[in-house]
Parts: sequence; structure tokens; C-alpha cells
Amino acid sequence: MAANGSAGIFSSASLAVEYIDSLLPENPLQEPFKNAWNSMLNNYTKFQIATWGSLIVHEAVYFLLCLPGFLFQFIPYMKKYKIQKDKPESFEGQWKCFKVLLFNHFCIQLPLICGTYYFTEYFNIPYDWETMPRWYALLARCLGCAVIEDTWHYFLHRLLHHKRIYKYIHKVHHEFQAPFGMEAEYAHPLETLILGTGFFIGILLLCDHVVLLWAWVTIRLIETIDVHSGYDIPLNPLNLIPFYAGSRHHDFHHMNFIGNYASTFTWWDRLFGTDSQFNAYNEKMKKMQKKTE
Repeated sequence: MAANGSAGIFSSASLAVEYIDSLLPENPLQEPFKNAWNSMLNNYTKFQIATWGSLIVHEAVYFLLCLPGFLFQFIPYMKKYKIQKDKPESFEGQWKCFKVLLFNHFCIQLPLICGTYYFTEYFNIPYDWETMPRWYALLARCLGCAVIEDTWHYFLHRLLHHKRIYKYIHKVHHEFQAPFGMEAEYAHPLETLILGTGFFIGILLLCDHVVLLWAWVTIRLIETIDVHSGYDIPLNPLNLIPFYAGSRHHDFHHMNFIGNYASTFTWWDRLFGTDSQFNAYNEKMKKMQKKTE
């Protein structure tokens, strides 16, 4: 009975979204995107699209999103938005980070990306334009992937902080006490595999078109680079998302090493009380600010 009620709610919500979508003006980018997508299908094989296409999307999105944060360090005006102002980025640290990223991206992640082609073949995941889901369906599946990944990340990340194994794996990621955007995927190869598994679980459960692979990796990179940016930028649209953790939440994790284990949302930390030190720190900072006013 409850299942039927839930199905009815989701069905009504879906119809409401479809109705709203029908009222929106036609997207002027849809036709060029359609032509580009069909051109890609006509000129490249499924293997090339699933592997090299996914690699290009990942690398392009990752380093383009890292670029603003990299430039901020050269703009004096942006220093007031830096969370840990006493720990500026160093050229040596960023260069070391970049070299580790190249190794992780091409020696760890690329073999995993190659597996996406066989995944799409085995489960008959379509590539064609006609079966591509509408934007709201795609967004809903990406949200589902984010919830699944966040859950996996919270518990496995917390496990990696266990005193018996922390120094062997996760300590690498914590070499930078003040994070910066490019450091988001700076990690031990085993951590890349362990925490990266959460990214693929949602794909396994929810993927109905190859475009979801690229949409989900884009959204995940936007989120992880934002929380590692080291900057709390006013009017950040991501902060409008309910329960979104944000840069201050994860920056405290790097500064404190304990607590705030979730990747995207705050509910697991709230539920298990692993944000208590973060909350206490915020209260302390508020009191100090009032005294200085």
C-alpha cells in the first residue's frame, strides 16, 4: 500500500515537472547540441565515445573548474574569501599535486573508464539522441547518484580515518591542511579506488543512457572541486541546495582531521554527531567576531 502511494507521488511529481517543462521556451542550444551529438555518433565508435570521450570530459571539466581557484591566489581582492588565510598555496605543493593527479587520472582512472564501454554493451545502455532522457529526468538520476555516492563516501571515508589504517592510505590526501581545488583528486591510488567506487554504484543502478555518465561526472567534479576550493565565495549557487555541505564544511575537515566525513550533504554527519567539533568551532568564531565588533 505504501509502495503504491509512493509510486503515485512520484508519478504526480513527474507529470507536474513535464507540464512545467512544456511551458518553458525552447532551448536555443538544443539543436546545435543535437547536431553535435549525432555527428559524434556518426564519426566515432561506441568504444571511442565511452572511453576517450569520457576521459576528455573528465580532464576538461576537472582542470577548467580548477582554473578559477588557481587564479584566485594571484588576485589580492580574493584573499578575503579564503577560509584559511594563514596557509597560502605554494608552487611546490601545487606542482606535486599536479604530477600525482596525472598518475591517478591516466594509470588508475583511465583503466576504469575503459570499462564503461563494456558496461554499456553488457546492459544495452543506449547512445542515440532519440532515447536521451529529458533534462529533469537526467537531473533526478544525478541527484540519486549524488545521494548514493555521499552515503558510500561518508562511511568509507570515516573508515579510512581509523587510526590503524589512516597513515597507510588517507594520510596522502591530508598532506594539504588547507585544500585547494586541484587537490580534490589528490589521493593514494587505493583511496582513488575505494572512495571512487561510490561514484560507480549510482551508475550501475540508475544509468539509462550514456549521457548520464558525462552529466554525473560533471556534477560530481563541480561539487568536489567546490568543497576543496579553500574559498567561501558569496552568492555561490551551490549553497542554495538543501543540506549542501560546501567549502567551509570540508575545509574544516582538512584543518581538523576529525569529523565532517561526508562529501556532498550534511545529514550523515548530523545524524552521527561527527559535525560536533565543526559546530563548536563555528560558535567559537562567532563569539570572537562579536568581541571584535
